[in-house]
Amino acid sequence: MSIDRCQMLELPKVHDPRGNLTFIESEVHIPFPIQRVYYLYDVPGGSDRGGHAHKTLHQFVVAMSGSFDIVLDDGKNKKRMHLNRSYNGLYICPMIWRELDNFSSGAVCMVLASSKYNESDYLRDYAEFMRERWHA
Repeated sequence: MSIDRCQMLELPKVHDPRGNLTFIESEVHIPFPIQRVYYLYDVPGGSDRGGHAHKTLHQFVVAMSGSFDIVLDDGKNKKRMHLNRSYNGLYICPMIWRELDNFSSGAVCMVLASSKYNESDYLRDYAEFMRERWHA
C-alpha cells in the first residue's frame, strides 16, 4: 500500500445557528465498514501515540476537539498531516506506519476501525514492518 492512498476526507456538515452537526456513515463517507470505535484523550503535552502499523486494518481518524499531527510512513515516503477540524478525517490504509504527536491541550482523537481489536494485526517494531512491507 502506498502512502498516496491515505487521504483527508471531508465529512458532511449540517450548519445550524444552535451548533453544527457532522455524521459518518459506514461505507458511504469512509471506504470501509465500521467494526470498532475508540478515542484518545488526556494525552500529556509532549507525548506521542501510535508507533505501529496494521497488516489489514483500515482506519479513519478525526480530531473531535483540539488538534494533533499524524506522521504516515510507507517505508519509502513520509507525510505529516495536521488534523484540527471535526468535519475532516484522515483515512489510513493497511501497511502504513503511523505516529501521532503535537497534541494540543484538550485534544480528542477518535478512530473508526474496520475490524475489532486483534493484536496479531499489529506491527509494533519498525524493522519488522519494513521486512513485512517489502517481502510480503
